[in-house]
Amino acid sequence: MKLINTREWKSLELDAKQWIDGHQRIESLFVSQPDRLAHFSFELDGLFVDLSKNSITASIQSHLNQLATASGVEAYRDKMFQGEKINLTEGRAVLHVALRNVTYHRGVFSAVSSIFVDGIDVMVGVVDTLNKMGKFTETVRSGEWKGATGRSIKTIVNIGIGGSDLGPKMLTRALTPYIQEGLSVKFVSNVDGTDIAETLNGLDPETSLFIIASKTFTTQETMTNAETAKRWFLQTHKPTDIAKHFVAASTAEKLVAAFGIDTANMFPFWDWVGGRYSSPSAIGLPVMLAIGRDHYAELLSGYHIMDQHFLKTPIEKNIPVQMALTGIWYNNFMHAESIAILPYDQTLEHFAAYFQQGDMESNGKYVNLAGERITDYQTGPIVWGEPGTNGQHAFYQLIHQGTKLIPADFIGMVKSHHPEGDHHVKLMANFFAQTEALMCGLSADTLRAQGCSESLIPHRTFEGNRPTNSILINELTPKTLGMLVALYEHKIFVQGVIWQVNSFDQYGVELGKVGAKAILSELENNKVGQHDASTTILMERFLKKANP
Repeated sequence: MKLINTREWKSLELDAKQWIDGHQRIESLFVSQPDRLAHFSFELDGLFVDLSKNSITASIQSHLNQLATASGVEAYRDKMFQGEKINLTEGRAVLHVALRNVTYHRGVFSAVSSIFVDGIDVMVGVVDTLNKMGKFTETVRSGEWKGATGRSIKTIVNIGIGGSDLGPKMLTRALTPYIQEGLSVKFVSNVDGTDIAETLNGLDPETSLFIIASKTFTTQETMTNAETAKRWFLQTHKPTDIAKHFVAASTAEKLVAAFGIDTANMFPFWDWVGGRYSSPSAIGLPVMLAIGRDHYAELLSGYHIMDQHFLKTPIEKNIPVQMALTGIWYNNFMHAESIAILPYDQTLEHFAAYFQQGDMESNGKYVNLAGERITDYQTGPIVWGEPGTNGQHAFYQLIHQGTKLIPADFIGMVKSHHPEGDHHVKLMANFFAQTEALMCGLSADTLRAQGCSESLIPHRTFEGNRPTNSILINELTPKTLGMLVALYEHKIFVQGVIWQVNSFDQYGVELGKVGAKAILSELENNKVGQHDASTTILMERFLKKANP
């Protein structure tokens, strides 16, 4: 049966019609349901999630829970954790949860339990790689690892793209307070030469270590930047010195060796790890180098706590499931097309961009698992956002008074790592005020009572009734960050199951790359091939101006 023809979907369509036609308001729900906050909030190990400021009644929540059950969310979840090949288009397991299925004691990682794929316990490789990363990390951070001239490493440069860049960059920035003093970590991803040139400018090759993050060691952007870094390095060093200043997160042993990297310093990951889920794998090496093995273990423990909550908690109390269902409600029944992620913590400045990729690359699909075109409901939303309070002075106007409904996630911390004066209390005052204002608005009657002129009232009236989720974390630590990331990962998974799409392939990413390879050859040979009229003219104009 088609998704939109199910009893659960029909019930939610009726719920939405009744909500809209009845001009119902979110703040009124707190009157009709005095225990609403207790019913719509959840707490787990230092993380508090408040979903009460949404246009969802107890009845609507029940219908959403029924939709999740009927869609087989729990069965698909169990298949993922058991290593079944739920990535159907590529015939692969989906096991980012295996990357953090570990414990840590006195510098040694061990598996919590075995997970088998094709009869092989993948946890053996996971643990071996983590321990190899850990030993390497400690030699670099302690100064035992020396560059070619005998000097210790002071700068780590990660060269990757997509999940091999966004994930470790987001995590490293978020955990800035935990970075070892005197150690700098930089990230290069864009094939635009400006990115690598500006990164290399001012670097000391004698104290720099490059991580080349590419599973196949053929990714165009990554390898172009890697070759540029190599040429820069060889201006002052010998080819045999590369092994002291370049390492790889890859499985392409021959290509890694041909580059000049000692394969003893190659850290593998596996095809059951999607790029956007790969941060806890060898792709996380720059993070471990930055914050140390012990703190990295805490990060993995946070992931694992949320993984276990997602695996074992009933739907009605399951935080990722409830966040996913809230998103389903707005995306599919209240006609919202986007979601804003608004962290009130500057170190989370890359968080929205990370989950822009995580969400839109996963569920931006118009074909379902059966290979059929989806024509009668929307799949993945547009994801965007910036840290507060900067966003308040940029796009919050649209959220408050625009014609589009934009659900928003607000993420804040109880404690700051930098409690300078009254900065943090002012930051959080804005956090609380914004969610309240978005819900309650400002009425014309209130404005009149305040003496506002009639001509200004239409401009200064706020309808309110704008939904928000609030995530309040005791403190941003490696553990709570891991929990937060896993929360969003599992939310995306649940929505993909309900929409009946494969959240784990990304053929849309690959199409442009194939075209770029063909066009690159034409540009290099100064000869434009067969293209549409627009592309042909643009290429010819580029070649003419670039080669006068």
